[in-house]
Amino acid sequence: MIEFRKVESESTFLDPRKGFSPTSVRFQVRVDPLTGRTCHFSHFGAVKPQKLDLAGYHDPAVKGFCPFCAEHREKTTPRFAPDVVPEGRLKNGEALLIPNLFPYDIHSGVVVMTDDHVVALKDFTRKRLNDAFSLGIGFLRRIAALDGSLPYHLMTWNYMPPSGGGLVHPHQQYFATAYPGNQFMDELSASRRFAERHRQNYWYALARQEAAGNERYIARIGSGHWISSFVSLGLLGEIMCIFPDIFSLQDLTDEDIDDLVSGLERVFRYYEDAGVYSFNASLCLGPRDQEHFSCYFRIVPRTFLNMRDFAPDLNFFQAILSEPICVVLPEDLCREVKPYFK
Repeated sequence: MIEFRKVESESTFLDPRKGFSPTSVRFQVRVDPLTGRTCHFSHFGAVKPQKLDLAGYHDPAVKGFCPFCAEHREKTTPRFAPDVVPEGRLKNGEALLIPNLFPYDIHSGVVVMTDDHVVALKDFTRKRLNDAFSLGIGFLRRIAALDGSLPYHLMTWNYMPPSGGGLVHPHQQYFATAYPGNQFMDELSASRRFAERHRQNYWYALARQEAAGNERYIARIGSGHWISSFVSLGLLGEIMCIFPDIFSLQDLTDEDIDDLVSGLERVFRYYEDAGVYSFNASLCLGPRDQEHFSCYFRIVPRTFLNMRDFAPDLNFFQAILSEPICVVLPEDLCREVKPYFK
């Protein structure tokens, strides 16, 4: 029912590394089975994650001023209006919820995840992750009760400088919106069309078909199915967790958050061993009163191409052509990640 379509081809040239003898290099173009968008797979193995000097971010000359550090928070971070969060700010363990000083929408919050300014992946404990996610989801529930005109709910997370994050201090963004982005809206529309055509939920069918094929299916933890995406939005591959039975914020439970955190801990262990120091992540939740667009979490590694020029891992493909490019085959990524879920 779901077609995993890929076009394989090769380019031939006279290679100076081999005395200008003819050399053929293979590449793939894959078609997203839901949206029809394409992704180029090439440069296999040519890009490796670059090591970041985490200790160096403590250097005052590098750190600069951080409003999220405990000694500055009270005076430098904003407070919510009383009709939104009467307390002004909210805490849950180390996690602190504040308004986004540069909001993405009408109701836009930031969860400062930790007291520590620099946190390595191994130091994101289950409690730290649970506290942050629970606080942010709680904020979204408040907004949903307050303003029904913003039907889509998102968590986004830029971790460390290669991801585009403006501050090293760990933080997540939570916001409700009527404009959740083109990727989200394309998947929402395509999910509805799939349900109308096939009389079933695409994300449920995807999880079931990937589990049966087992090429890209990593594991199931509670309500979540972890897979290596057939089409990746990240240069170094993409991991998704699909929650087929969760459609909107109202369906998400504390147990689901715990399942997500449990899987994320495993992904972080893999990232540590693979030398990944940065990532982008999102949790996307559709509108209520529908059963065709399931909740999913997606995470992609980010890196500089080198530490000499700090060249970013995004280029004309993504910036101009809106075309993802990936140097890691999903099937290879799945094989690497699976042992961390056992």
